[in-house]
Amino acid sequence: MISFFTKNFPNVVALGWGGDAGWGTAIFQTLFMTFWSAILGGILGLIFGLLLVLTKPKGILANKVVYWIVDKLVSIFRAVPFIILLAFVAPVTQKIVGTQIGMKAALVPLTLGVFPFFARQVQVALESVDKGKIEAAEALGASTKDIIFDVYLRESRSELARVSTVTLISLIGLTAMAGAVGAGGLGNTAISYGYNRFNNDVTLVATLLVLLLVLIVQVVGDLVAKKLNHQER
Repeated sequence: MISFFTKNFPNVVALGWGGDAGWGTAIFQTLFMTFWSAILGGILGLIFGLLLVLTKPKGILANKVVYWIVDKLVSIFRAVPFIILLAFVAPVTQKIVGTQIGMKAALVPLTLGVFPFFARQVQVALESVDKGKIEAAEALGASTKDIIFDVYLRESRSELARVSTVTLISLIGLTAMAGAVGAGGLGNTAISYGYNRFNNDVTLVATLLVLLLVLIVQVVGDLVAKKLNHQER
């Protein structure tokens, strides 16, 4: 088996596991970028998604000005292609991280790239909550905090798990794109050490590893969503 792999995937073997170009390094960089940008972008997306629902017309905190500002910010950032966003926020990235390349530098554009997508997903998930439950909570004198945590977030847990899964899969694709422009990770391996050097075996393996990561996220996300759906019932 080892001899077969060495014979048919020589360039994959040549990269090795460690070092700056190793497979272990590339996988770690992809996971690092995915994890931290998911946390940062997830927090921002959840906040903006909540604001869109709470401040919309007839929302429990209806405010036309706040809603307009949040809605437009989300729409603008979502409309900008990620590859352009990478270049656009480069000066900001330089000031925050101290560099414009590498996996840490990629966290800034990745966070800004994923949060508007997640915000819209959160908005849809929260708006699926039965309005009768919200009205009942208001009638019982529940505070805004109680309505947010005990009604909106609690009742939409399963849907939030589903949209989080979709967002994570989208984010993995963004990390691959960021890697192609110097952020490291499997995207960088596929382009720099595969495509640019005509090493098709490297490109193939990098692609398969990204697909495997997507599959794992999808399976785990579906299981979590299914379990939460049963709990809600």
